[in-house]
Amino acid sequence: MTAFQPAFLPALTRLFTDGNNLVFWNDAEGEFSQDVDTLTLDNAKLLRLDQTPLLQVKLELETAPTANWLLYSPTAVPEPVADWLLDARLRGKAFSADTASMQLDELGLASHALRPHLKQRGKFLRAKDRVERLKRWVDPQDTAPDLDRKMLAVLARADTPDAAGIFLKVFAALAADVAGGADLSAIPKPLADIATNELEPAFWALAEQEFGYHPAGHAASSEPPSLRGLLYSLLVTDFANAVGSAPPALKPFVITDRARAAHASVFASRWRSDMANYASYDKLANVVADELHITPLLGHLPADLLADAMTFEAIEKRIIADLKGRIMAGHGANMDAVRELMARRRDGHWANPLLAGANDNTKALSAIYDALAAAASFFELQAAHSQGFSFASADVAFDRYRNELFRFDQLYRAFMVATEAVEPMGWSLLHELRDRMEEAYSGWFIGHLASAWDAVVEGDAGLLNKWRLSDVPRQASFYDHYVARSLGGAGPKRVYVVISDAFRYEAAEELARELNSRNRVKARLDAMLGVLPSYTALGMASLLPHQKIAYKTNATLDITVDGMPTATLEQRSAILAKHGGVAIGRDDLMEKGKDKGREFVKPYQVVYVYHDRIDAIGDKRGTETKTFEATAQAIKELSELVGFIVNNLNGSTIFLTADHGFLYQESALDEADRTTVQEGMPGVVKSKKRYILGQGLWPMQGAWAGNTANTAGTEPGDGSVDFLVPKGAGRFHFVGGARFVHGSAMPQEVVVPVLVIKESDSDKTRTRTVEVSQLGSSHRVVTNKQRFEFIQNDAVSDRVLPVTLVFSIRDGDVPVSDEQAVTFDSISSMLDERKRSIFLTIQGGTYDGNKDYALVARDAKTKAEAWRTPLRIDLAFSNDF
Repeated sequence: MTAFQPAFLPALTRLFTDGNNLVFWNDAEGEFSQDVDTLTLDNAKLLRLDQTPLLQVKLELETAPTANWLLYSPTAVPEPVADWLLDARLRGKAFSADTASMQLDELGLASHALRPHLKQRGKFLRAKDRVERLKRWVDPQDTAPDLDRKMLAVLARADTPDAAGIFLKVFAALAADVAGGADLSAIPKPLADIATNELEPAFWALAEQEFGYHPAGHAASSEPPSLRGLLYSLLVTDFANAVGSAPPALKPFVITDRARAAHASVFASRWRSDMANYASYDKLANVVADELHITPLLGHLPADLLADAMTFEAIEKRIIADLKGRIMAGHGANMDAVRELMARRRDGHWANPLLAGANDNTKALSAIYDALAAAASFFELQAAHSQGFSFASADVAFDRYRNELFRFDQLYRAFMVATEAVEPMGWSLLHELRDRMEEAYSGWFIGHLASAWDAVVEGDAGLLNKWRLSDVPRQASFYDHYVARSLGGAGPKRVYVVISDAFRYEAAEELARELNSRNRVKARLDAMLGVLPSYTALGMASLLPHQKIAYKTNATLDITVDGMPTATLEQRSAILAKHGGVAIGRDDLMEKGKDKGREFVKPYQVVYVYHDRIDAIGDKRGTETKTFEATAQAIKELSELVGFIVNNLNGSTIFLTADHGFLYQESALDEADRTTVQEGMPGVVKSKKRYILGQGLWPMQGAWAGNTANTAGTEPGDGSVDFLVPKGAGRFHFVGGARFVHGSAMPQEVVVPVLVIKESDSDKTRTRTVEVSQLGSSHRVVTNKQRFEFIQNDAVSDRVLPVTLVFSIRDGDVPVSDEQAVTFDSISSMLDERKRSIFLTIQGGTYDGNKDYALVARDAKTKAEAWRTPLRIDLAFSNDF
């Protein structure tokens, strides 16, 4: 007879090799009664209990106590009181040859009561790869619900065998299947696999256990459960928890069990903040919002009530509309409340700047808040100057612009850059505000500033007559005032001068703040009185080392420095060579890299680096509308250049300046903005939008007249030229574009920045993020929704940087609450103005009131833990929601 070699033999043999010398096999149905005698056992003896008297069995076992025995019976295990071999059975190991028993053994489960359950899960357990994945998560003490949850995790291909991981995977697959965001009835592959393996009831049982989900809102409903229904319940409940109560139309979808409702909000919060899954949240939440008509339901809810609701994108747009209305109606008043609400929303989900690079909607919503913030600050500044501007002298006017009024230009630029980022979405949210902003800037600010500036420029005692200010260097003295003073003695062995064409003062101020947020760099913003007319050729020449600047009396009015031409990079380099220097373009220098760059600068004590982004874009009709975009790019490129010089070339002293500034407005100009040149004007050699050069020019109404010997230090007589420049923001003509201009004497054109940048390792140039502490002495959580208050320990400054912290309550490293982000960026010196508070929602479950949990703060950017505070959770009043 051929030896019987069944599939279970390895499992039986393994029991003996694992050290079990007594193995009881009760084959209750006698399935293997005919074949057991042919079973080949190399390491054990067989005793059939149905054929051997029990006394003889006992004697056999006692005679050979160390031998391996297989005790087979074709009957069920007897009751203990009737079991003559109970003492041996208790020392031994039970074996079963049916599939469920072998699986029980393979999975390492302790309870034989699970055999019927494993038989029910036969379809799942047939696939070896699924069983292998399941084995990684099985615990010997698992119950039937535990096993079902872990099987669901395997089928959903979840990263962890917890409920949240399962639902996240199913929802992610649903989002992928919902093409164009149209149909929540789709059956995603994970759910289809779950149904195929007869685990769908377990899936919906888990949904009920975790979230209290019932179809149609109650357990007695005959409606079958669905992903659409589950999503409705989760998201509507999350919304209701945030605002206090759902609108009547949504109440049927609200989960009524308070603990599970809290758990729904915790799950939704984690889903939104999960970097791997938030895109699926966005997509499905938008579909649900459309199907439930969320937008019209929000119309009667005040924005402040919605402040903490992050469920739907429609909430963000509703709040934005409210904020826009407040900003426009407030005329600069009560902006603190507006800023507080904006800060809360930007720390939320839909407009979070940390996610702005991820999708177009988030990027646009984040940009809208940038625009709103700029508009609020602009109108606040306008309200502070509601009577316009008046300056006692040109010195006062120049000082007021460089210390405060430049903010109008900066905020206008910030607003317009932000609105341009929104335009591709086709949203009309900012159109009305944009019109108001344009009117306030081009109509009010430029007009009032021009009028007040004109008053201190003209006249015998005016700026134009002397073109000199107290304690402000002229642009023509730049080299002597800054560069020459830095060289020699204990100064640096090499000085870098960076000149960016049309890099105006307000942009330099932004760059200074960006540079001062770095370690090892200290930037100080100075200002010079620029040359007039304020155009490239004259400005560039004035920045070179020189004894004399002069015009050539040719048709192009070329400018020379000490008799040498200045128009090209090579010509400027030749001039610098006489002073131990060299000129190079920004891109050319950076392309050399560290080693070749160091080799290049090694012979020189002065290195002029030229950069042209703003003027190259703005001074052309086809691209002038991208002026502000070019300004942002220029700030980025100059920041990179400074980093390259300091870090790769070991540069320790950098002077960053410009040839001139510029005026720019988004709205198109009309004839009222044109300053008409008198017909037959004699001596004109060069005529541009903002200046006319020549000899013997007639004075004219609406323009200032002068000579460059006075306003630019050119050689008197033949080395200088007469000029006309329009007053205010006027243009002589619109040829080649009219929005971007320079050449005249408005502060935006002639307040020329000088950034003095020093490299240093001192503590004064080191930056750190602001520190945050928890307020209050109570460290016990007693309700599902707990308030926490924090204080920013010191004010934000150049060296003390803002920080965004994400707060949660954790059991070790496992979150047991939702997460809330808060940005601490206050510049106030008042402690009360630096306080922030949040509410954290505790997920449903049982908590040990004597165990230490923790309030944890993590840096939103780095994910590093900032601090944790121990606390206890005692939900004795868990229904106080």
